[in-house]
Amino acid sequence: MQVIVLIITAVYAQACANNNHTDPVTDTKVKDMAVTVPAAPPAKPDSFAVGKVIDAVTCTSDASQSFALYIPAKSNKEPMPIVYCFDPHGKGSLPLTKYKSLADTYGFILVGSNNSKNGNDWSRTQSIWATLLNDTKKRLPFNVNRMYACGFSGGAKVAGFIAMNDPEIKGVVAGGAGLPDGTPAGNFNFSFTAVAGEGDMNMTELIAVNNALDKTRTKHRIIFFNGKHEWAPEQTMNTVFAGWQFDAMREQLIPKDEAFINDYIAKSKKSVEAYVKSNQLLKATNECTLSAALLENLTDQTNWFKQKLTSVEGMAAYQQQQQANQQLLAREEEMKAQYMQQLPQSNMNYWSKTVSDLQSKAKATTAEGAMYQRLLAYLSLAFYSFSTQFIAANQINQARFVVDVYKMVDPTNSEAWYLSAIVHAKAYQVEEAESDLQKAISCGFNDKSRLEQQPEFQQALTPNSLAQIEASIK
Repeated sequence: MQVIVLIITAVYAQACANNNHTDPVTDTKVKDMAVTVPAAPPAKPDSFAVGKVIDAVTCTSDASQSFALYIPAKSNKEPMPIVYCFDPHGKGSLPLTKYKSLADTYGFILVGSNNSKNGNDWSRTQSIWATLLNDTKKRLPFNVNRMYACGFSGGAKVAGFIAMNDPEIKGVVAGGAGLPDGTPAGNFNFSFTAVAGEGDMNMTELIAVNNALDKTRTKHRIIFFNGKHEWAPEQTMNTVFAGWQFDAMREQLIPKDEAFINDYIAKSKKSVEAYVKSNQLLKATNECTLSAALLENLTDQTNWFKQKLTSVEGMAAYQQQQQANQQLLAREEEMKAQYMQQLPQSNMNYWSKTVSDLQSKAKATTAEGAMYQRLLAYLSLAFYSFSTQFIAANQINQARFVVDVYKMVDPTNSEAWYLSAIVHAKAYQVEEAESDLQKAISCGFNDKSRLEQQPEFQQALTPNSLAQIEASIK
């Protein structure tokens, strides 16, 4: 692990070092033989359909790159804020489809990279961003003073990396992961919003990042939702968009909207009181902390949330819940260490019993149930990692074992079935490979180019069979 961290840190440092570039300066006039030639007028933005998610817009400077695009239908012609979205699998349209109604409500352009994905190094990420930014600046009429980056999982780290290297980014939303590995919390020029599902295996990482930022001048907040390692639901992201509006009001980029502020305050106070009444005191304090951060310097009502926070933290019941939560987190870390000792040597009986126990306990709608959800997600990621390592090393027996456990831990994960199909194809078990591919597709697999280029399928499956499987992808 120490070696891996050092390698990642070195790659990150190199990527940052390579980022110190200066754009060429273009003169407005060109002089030749005492004749002044006016520079060409700036190109007009392209015309794109509004109110519709466009899956792929090809970049003009690099045809190998594209982005998904959503432009809300607005009556006024003023440039709109823009959000650059980064999905870990390069599915640019996914977050746009999820949040297009929010884009309509708040008047934001959404852009999703189809090239940024897990596995790219930082220099490749920087290149993708440079192309994406230059292309959208030329073709979209957006407000350059209101640019935001939003990512999930590996995409969250991309969003953070971009913001740390591009001063134009005003805010970052990091869902399901924190800052790029090895990056210390600092005094950033952008706001940082961590978004974590209570069943997300990276929830504790995001809490740690948020706590570290408490010691800096960076504007930051953390938002929790009832879910796992996934893009946050629309309701949660509504708070994110509201936060960007509050930031813009503070910086006087948009007029102060008293009605919008008061509406948020009323809803937040109602949530706090409901949590207190139902004895969910940790959630009450989280809501108070969040609202106080969002409303800072905008209203004197921040004092209400700060005073309520102090009041709730003084309750004996809160102290008990906080202590129980700390003990639960410590227990979670102990269980992770225990599982790491067993990976991947233990037999199938051990993992069958362990996974069944976790899945049963994860159904509880309690803090403990959320912990078991995080443990299942943790094991899913661990077995994915081992599966890819053994497949790459052509260690078929080991790969078969860990893939089978992977499917048991995360049966609705398309990647588990896809990797299982690869293992079967390596052993020329054609029927099993085809069956697992169909299960992968039923679980959401839709990467046709990956399927077409997978060497194991090219070798074991017939062209007709591959064509039929590909045709079943929606």
